[in-house]
Order: sequence, then structure tokens, then C-alpha cells
Amino acid sequence: MTRRSPPLLLDGAAVAMALLDVSAHWDIDEPLRMACGLGAAVALVLRRRQPLLTYLVTLPAVLLSDAVVACLAALYTLASLSRPRTLLLLCALAFASSDTMSLPAPELDLTDTRKLIAFGYSAATAAAAVFLGQLVRTRRDLSLKLTEISEARDHQQLLTAQAVLAKERAQLAREMHDVVSHQVSLIAVRAGALQVGARDADTKDAAATIRRLSVQTLDELRHMVGVLRASGGHPTELTPQPALADIRRLADNCGIETRLRMDLPEGLPATVQRAIYRTVQEALTNTRKHAPGATASIDLLHANGSVRVRVTNTAPTQPPLPLPGAHHGLIGLRQRAELLGGTLTSGPTGDGGYEVCVVLPAKLTA
Repeated sequence: MTRRSPPLLLDGAAVAMALLDVSAHWDIDEPLRMACGLGAAVALVLRRRQPLLTYLVTLPAVLLSDAVVACLAALYTLASLSRPRTLLLLCALAFASSDTMSLPAPELDLTDTRKLIAFGYSAATAAAAVFLGQLVRTRRDLSLKLTEISEARDHQQLLTAQAVLAKERAQLAREMHDVVSHQVSLIAVRAGALQVGARDADTKDAAATIRRLSVQTLDELRHMVGVLRASGGHPTELTPQPALADIRRLADNCGIETRLRMDLPEGLPATVQRAIYRTVQEALTNTRKHAPGATASIDLLHANGSVRVRVTNTAPTQPPLPLPGAHHGLIGLRQRAELLGGTLTSGPTGDGGYEVCVVLPAKLTA
């Protein structure tokens, strides 16, 4: 009720002003003209729902009487709710012509100076109503645009914040996977060795406790990594940090026929070695899952200060296995490569196989 009160009050004020205008020009001897004036005043209650019809209903009052407030209010409303400027121009000219002419002899002789001045005054009055209505419409449109821009800006800020949060979560998960879990795994291995080799019972109990807590910590880390990545798949298996020396064993134990050509120097940064290993691991995993029966070629080369990792598999000879996957492996490899200043490209080959290629800048360490 509160939201509708201002429009109702404005409509009531418009009708009241139109009635005052009719009463100011009241002539009991002209019932037709007075009826048109009263009808025009009452028609203003429809000006928001039917602005053009309201204007057409109020126009005869201008032609038949001197009551013009109702028609001007209708023209203002039409201008505030309509866009076609041609229509508004015609309506303004119709008002000026009707206000200048007089019945029963509707003649508009603009060669007469008085008629021309009267027509110009009426046209200016109609133009003022039109301009005011257009100004109100423009203000309303600008307000809506500003609201939309504000909402879009807030939405963009929300998306940016979510993207930053997702990036931080991914980096944290990667660090937990690549660093923390490796250290905890080493603790568990050393505790196990101490438990087996120790002779003192207290030392064995302490080693068993350390090993048990390490395994429990690894399980909790595995769960936390899965939550942070929020990939919907199985968490990545936590393993010690790999190096170039582990690639040969990875290729031999991947379960598919592989050809490895590795021409890499000593002294590559540990982060680059891990990236190389993870790229080969992910490519071989995808080959085993999506291209059963295929063979893979692994080429690891170093030239001009960059390492090039290229893993290619042939077309599958068996139907793909229905294994679950989060479909985030290549995305993670691309992010890792970009963090190191490199690039990743992947896609199908002409013979029905698939290729993954990573190029990483690599400065040799002393």
C-alpha cells in the first residue's frame, strides 16, 4: 500500500488540477465543451496504463475549450513512458494546432501574426511537457543502468574473489601434496625402519607411535587435499617427491609399452624435475585409461635454456576402460607449467592418438 501511495497521490493531484482548470473556464451555456473538459480530467486516471489513449481522449478538450491542463499532463506522461520521438513530435504539433484553432470554424492561418504567435506559444508549451517527460524517462533509464552496472560490478567482484580463493586453495593443495605429504611420508618410513631395527622396547613403542601418527596424518592430508581441490574425483595419491631418476621406473611400471628418450642434463631445478615427472605420469595415466592397447613415446629434451616434454600415444586398440576421473589432470599440469613460466599444449594427433607437450624454462643449478 505504501509503494502505491505516491502514484495515486500524483494522479489525484493531476485530476484535481485539471478540474480546477475546467472550473476556471466554466461556461454553463457550453455543455458539450464542459463535458469534454470533465471527461479529459477524469481520463487522467488511466494515463499510466494507457498513455496514448489518454492523450487522444484529452485532445478534444483542447480543441473545444480552453482547458489544456489535462492534455498537457497526458502529453507529459506519454513522453515519460514512450521512446518514439516522431510520435511525440506529432502529438505536440496536434496539441499546438488544437489549442490555436477554434470551433466551429477550425482554421489555422499562420499568416496571421496573432495566430502565429499563439501557435508558437502553444508549441512551446507542448514542447516543455515533452522535454520534461523525456528528462524523467532519461533519469529513470540512467538509474536502472546504474543499478545494473552496480550489480554487475558486485557480481564481478564476487567472481574475482572466488577465483582468487580457488587459486589459493589449489596452490595450498598442491603444496600439501608436493611438500608436506612427502615429509610426513619420510617420517613414517624412518619410524618404520626404527621400529624394526631398534632393540629397546621403549624405542620400538615410540617408533610405532610415530609411525601410526604419521600414517594418520597422511590420511587426513589426503582428505584435506581432496576437499581443497573440490574436484569431485578421488584425491591424488600422496607419494614422495619424484625426480628425473624416477622417470625410467615410471615408464617401466606404467603397464603399457613405452619408448623413452631422455636427453636432460644434471642440475635441473627440483621444481622443474617434479613438473617433468608429473607431466609424464599424467600423460601415461591418461593413455592407460583412455587408450587401452596403445603405445606411448616419451621425449625429454633440453635446448636453448628450455626443457621440452613430449608424450605421444598411438590410437587405442581396445575399448576405453570405464574408470572414474575428475578431468582436472591437464588443467593442473597447465597451471603448474604457467607457474614455472612455461606452456602446455595438448590435443589429438592425425593417426588417432593424443599428444601432450610442455615447454619449461630451465636454468641449470651449480
